[in-house]
Amino acid sequence: MSYLTLAGDVHAELEVKRSRFLATVRRVPDEAAALALVAEHRRLYHAAGHHCSAFVIGPDQALVRVSDDGEPAGTAGMPMLNVLTGLGLSDVAAVVTRHFGGTLLGAGGLVRAYSGAVAAALEDARMIRRLRREIFAVTVEAGQAGQLESAVRNRGITVRGVEYGATEVVLTVAVAPGAVGSLQSLVATITAGSASLQPAGQDWVDEPL
Repeated sequence: MSYLTLAGDVHAELEVKRSRFLATVRRVPDEAAALALVAEHRRLYHAAGHHCSAFVIGPDQALVRVSDDGEPAGTAGMPMLNVLTGLGLSDVAAVVTRHFGGTLLGAGGLVRAYSGAVAAALEDARMIRRLRREIFAVTVEAGQAGQLESAVRNRGITVRGVEYGATEVVLTVAVAPGAVGSLQSLVATITAGSASLQPAGQDWVDEPL
């Protein structure tokens, strides 16, 4: 199982008939962080009339919220959300602040402006794929640790941590379920059978695209 999220914040600004639409899209771990982004926009642009938002959280996009913040219903939050989900993103929040320029845009114009601001922010965004991985700890002699770590990384397996002791080193690795057998064989070969994989649960791992 996997899904896409952002590597970092992205921003954009659109101007439509003198109205300015300022967008920020941010990776967020939970609803509290998403709401904090909305509050941040309100502080930064306190004179603006609308701070519309959309966020989607969870590997299955289970938690979804939208807000039109005073704009006509359905003209801001949902179009913004559609951009996020259309790209397969999750664990992300988008906020678009509007400074009114004096000209009414109509429902269609608002939909295009709010969705367009989010899309513009995401044009050059760096994406990350999050993957569900099996976590294992491997305890090896200090003299074997460097060779094993290098071999594991060369196979594209994520090394999440290395703990050095006086005579032993513990590597924590994250591996795809289908590659566990191959990793076991690698560990056995390098350590001459003296080390093995110790299960440490499952977790999500970031993989740059």
